[in-house]
Amino acid sequence: MLVRGGLVVTQDPKRRVLKGDVLVEDDRIAAVGDVKRKADETIDATGCMVIPGLINAHTHVAMALMRSVADDVYLEQFLDRTFAIDAKRTPEDVGIGATLGCLEMARSGTTTFLDMYYDEDVIAKSVEQIGIRGYLGWTVLDEEFTTQKGKPLANCEKFIRSHKGRRLLKPLVSLQGVYVCSDETLLAGKDLAEREKTFCHFHLSETRHEVYEFQRKSGKRPGNHLTEIGFYSKGAVAAHSVWLTINEVRELAKAGVSVAHCPTSNMKLASGGVAPVPEMFENGVTVSLGTDSCSSNNSLDMFLEMKFASLLQKSFRWDASVIPAQKAFDMATIDGAKALGAENDLGSIEVGKKADIVVLDCNTPSMLPLTTENAVANLVYASPSGAVRDTIVDGRFVLRDRKISNLDEAAFLEEAQLAAAELMRKAK
Repeated sequence: MLVRGGLVVTQDPKRRVLKGDVLVEDDRIAAVGDVKRKADETIDATGCMVIPGLINAHTHVAMALMRSVADDVYLEQFLDRTFAIDAKRTPEDVGIGATLGCLEMARSGTTTFLDMYYDEDVIAKSVEQIGIRGYLGWTVLDEEFTTQKGKPLANCEKFIRSHKGRRLLKPLVSLQGVYVCSDETLLAGKDLAEREKTFCHFHLSETRHEVYEFQRKSGKRPGNHLTEIGFYSKGAVAAHSVWLTINEVRELAKAGVSVAHCPTSNMKLASGGVAPVPEMFENGVTVSLGTDSCSSNNSLDMFLEMKFASLLQKSFRWDASVIPAQKAFDMATIDGAKALGAENDLGSIEVGKKADIVVLDCNTPSMLPLTTENAVANLVYASPSGAVRDTIVDGRFVLRDRKISNLDEAAFLEEAQLAAAELMRKAK
């Protein structure tokens, strides 16, 4: 496949933006630039931007079926409402929600996501059906707090062992957080990840209440406690990480733990505080971006996430130079790949990397003028998810000419609408 004549935002080490072509052979990028070779299929990208697929580093994809169920309320009310609905969900609901979320991501340029939920075996089927790339973490927590059938740690282990080695899937361990995970559960989860050669994903210091309540009970902040018990490990990914001290940031850096920053969700839930992202950069912490769920964000749009990540820090710091467009785009691409331990395969358009590529049709007023100099700024600040024309994952079309490749989308959306209505009826 030859993607010809686009403006290619490579995200290579020099961050080159060039007018040229991208040649794909099987599932890998074979050439970038002025490609003279012929291909079996040529995709005309004239007037388009060609970018690496975006990486959503923290979400709960199956909650797409619960979009907008608890808006404009305090966090406690939000949790009560979403937990009440979640308790009524069937595996079929989870699968429909996961497919809906995967469709939204495919249409908005996200090719890889990191998920945290239960029933990940059901979610895996949706991921493979739509054809995007899923890093799927089965949620582990203390048995007294779970609604899962069986033991969460055993469920997670079974899922990992049954889903190893699949083309688009990476199974892993997700720990809910210190508020429902004892030290024994946390360390057992870490041990499982090490035995299965995967990594841990977990919520960390999302809200002030979470931090203060844990401090009241234990006398320690969550981040400091996780360091003391030896939970942190290189390659782990901490979601949110809003209420951290500078010492806790340095502990993450020393341990090689990355952060999935979720600005939209944090703002919408009015959790208060602004994650110390510049301090994370200064101390060498890899920071990626996540949307969180469709209940707390209402969207899985990574273009909006880039914009809000930049603007939130600019406003809070009174500094327009904080998180420039290029850094925000890095967070959604190459830094997301680093967080997943996949920087050799994902996050940029370079020879030898996986062919996870997005083509945006820029023949639209909101994306013009377009030059090599303003291309990245347009991507971040113009929020062009509606311009996504083609999404290619592993060298295969997931979205082509704005049409989903592997599903009768109209029929499915009708099914999803009915399933959501029935779920709301049961949850009343």
